[in-house]
Amino acid sequence: MVNLGKQTPIQRIGKVWVKRDDLFSAAGVSGGKVRTCYYLSQGASGLVTAGSRSSPQVNIVAHVAAELGIPCRVHTPTGELSPEVLMAKDKGAEVVQHRPGYNSVIIARAREDAFVSGWTEIPFGMECKEAVRQTSRQVRKIPANVERIVISVGSGMSLAGLLHGMRKIQVNIPVIGICVGASPVKRLNRYAPRNWQKMVELKESGVSYNSEIDGSIGDIKLDPIYEAKCLPFLEYDDLFWIVGVRKTLEMETKKEIET
Repeated sequence: MVNLGKQTPIQRIGKVWVKRDDLFSAAGVSGGKVRTCYYLSQGASGLVTAGSRSSPQVNIVAHVAAELGIPCRVHTPTGELSPEVLMAKDKGAEVVQHRPGYNSVIIARAREDAFVSGWTEIPFGMECKEAVRQTSRQVRKIPANVERIVISVGSGMSLAGLLHGMRKIQVNIPVIGICVGASPVKRLNRYAPRNWQKMVELKESGVSYNSEIDGSIGDIKLDPIYEAKCLPFLEYDDLFWIVGVRKTLEMETKKEIET
């Protein structure tokens, strides 16, 4: 039985604290977004999702579907399949590619698919209230000397959950959100606490979304699309919130350790 409420640890690594949400694991995949997917998948007859070719989401959904013994279909843009999408396909997911591959197109196609098939839609970017709730429950026991919290911002849903959790336990610490893709403001306006702008400073990573950065902190290999782009922004006594790690990187790191 997967314990979705189990707290992932906060560790001291060098000059910073690190929230290890990448250590949550279910269905063979890891990270905070897995909690939401696993929760939404309960009782489903099949799963449908949409994701960019660089996003780990389609692989997360495919692994959860395989664990639950139900079919899965993922909608992505046309083009060469990334390692994450290839792994999702190997896990049994049907990959449907679309041209043009705009986010709005693949999201709409996945939604239509879910409606027609009767399968459960796992929203693009985990955009739903449950994602906020799951992350907010992880905001506990923040060390007293933490100066700031730094988090990678893609869809903005993990950031929204973090801010709700901070407000719930009445923690007033500056938050720095490092934006790695399109603007998350519309989603934050919808899902984050009122006046969220006073709680967080958004900064652009300065690197295009699809560009991969090789980075680590201590012995933790960081996701090249998301967390690794936060490294230049970290300062002494920051709390670096690691949302997750893509399955292909996790396997690559495991192979390096074994050899």
